[in-house]
Amino acid sequence: MSSLTKWERLIRYVSAKDGKIKFGEPIVDGKADIDALALKGELKVKVLEGADWLAASPTGEEDEVKELLGPLTPMDVPVVRCTGLNYKTHIKETGFDMPANPTLFLKTRQAVADTRKPVPIPALGQPQCDYEGELTIVIGKDAKNVSEADALEYVAGYVSSNDVSCRDWQMEKDKAGMMPQWCFSKTFDKYAPLGPAIVSTSVLGDAKGLGLKTFVNGEVRQETNTSDLLFGVRKLVSFFSTGQTLEQGSLIMTGTPGGPAIGMKPPKWLRDGDEVVVEIEGIGKVVNVMRFE
Repeated sequence: MSSLTKWERLIRYVSAKDGKIKFGEPIVDGKADIDALALKGELKVKVLEGADWLAASPTGEEDEVKELLGPLTPMDVPVVRCTGLNYKTHIKETGFDMPANPTLFLKTRQAVADTRKPVPIPALGQPQCDYEGELTIVIGKDAKNVSEADALEYVAGYVSSNDVSCRDWQMEKDKAGMMPQWCFSKTFDKYAPLGPAIVSTSVLGDAKGLGLKTFVNGEVRQETNTSDLLFGVRKLVSFFSTGQTLEQGSLIMTGTPGGPAIGMKPPKWLRDGDEVVVEIEGIGKVVNVMRFE
């Protein structure tokens, strides 16, 4: 499998030297906490330049990070495809049967947001605001009718993400309608924060066996491993490309494990000021505070 990128890890950041927003490859080992280093002003990078994130390549220069941003902007992402009910533990806690095929819903690109930036929660989304820690696939070239065997040839890498959700507008009949709906309730602006870096398939392969944890105000709410995915990376890329083109830059959120607020008794909905951290082994943390409007 050949890599689609000239980097192993890509971040987008504000330069400490000139204040410009740039791409860079962190000068770290695979276990370093990129987020923590950035907060302490100790994150150094190899500067990357190119027409876009995918074309970015090393310049030979080094730089220091003043502020860590999300690796992608809304303009970099044509659409966000999302997978419902894909961790076996989460399926069991919801009481649903194991699906025979992946369940797809969409977020618009306006849901894409930076790590360490507040997520604005509109008034109608506040009563049952929920989190979903997820591994997200970043598509590196247009894919249509792709086989599972060839699927990784179309994947640039992976990023940590949070599928912020509004449960009453997703599930309750008087709001969602006769059937649960997952698009309106999950695609408010900045409801898909990403971070801290895109990590190439040359490092993570098909992303099996990665530990995933979600924290709310420091409390562990989700803890699992990507081996618990019912449908893995190859299956999702293949299935979602059937009859429809996955454009370069598209995201596939792979689903969330057990532990969201909706599955707790009683539910522990997110409140104004709550901090949610999604940490995935080999990728790092995306960190955001919920800000009720």
